Amino acid sequence: MTTSTRERIVAESLRLFADRGYAATSVAEIEAAAGLSPGAGGLYRHFRSKEEVLASAIREHIERTRHQIDGVLEQATVYEDRPLEQRLKMTCQAGLAKMREEQDLIRVLFRDLDQFPNLVAEMREGIVNPLYDGIATWLGAQPEFEGSDQDWPAIASILGGAVVNYWLANESMYEPPTRIDEKRFVESWARLGLGLVHLDDRTPATG
Repeated sequence: MTTSTRERIVAESLRLFADRGYAATSVAEIEAAAGLSPGAGGLYRHFRSKEEVLASAIREHIERTRHQIDGVLEQATVYEDRPLEQRLKMTCQAGLAKMREEQDLIRVLFRDLDQFPNLVAEMREGIVNPLYDGIATWLGAQPEFEGSDQDWPAIASILGGAVVNYWLANESMYEPPTRIDEKRFVESWARLGLGLVHLDDRTPATG
């Protein structure tokens, strides 16, 4: 599929923002990376400003995330015949893959987006919260949890937060926490999820 000039500008600008920082990246550098004549104003034929390019990148990621979540939820019933532990592992792996996919945007978020609180809000409402909501919906839809009176959004924040923290630690410190490799992390994450199955059957401890 042919990539349009607009798409190239968005993709290359996000890569440059992630590598160098928003303020340190010039319009001419974006134009050169996108295959345009640097300094000739080609970017401005598609966008009004550098900030609009960043906003477009965020909105494109938001739209892609929405479609991805819809697709995952549609497939929630497809894999019901597989063991719950396997389904949980697949969900954890999908979460880590999503973090890798969004790595440039995440770098920009932590480095530069405090300059643009409106864009932070768009990311929060368009990417972050829907991902946690998607995990909560997925958990509640699993047949093993049918009838379970759990606070799925809160549980999703814990399980989803573990995925985010594991990836961020790996990304920022160049190795996972206590050198736990991804396979061990996924397996342990799934076991935590399995522990939810009989949560309602446990008798509360008495003091």
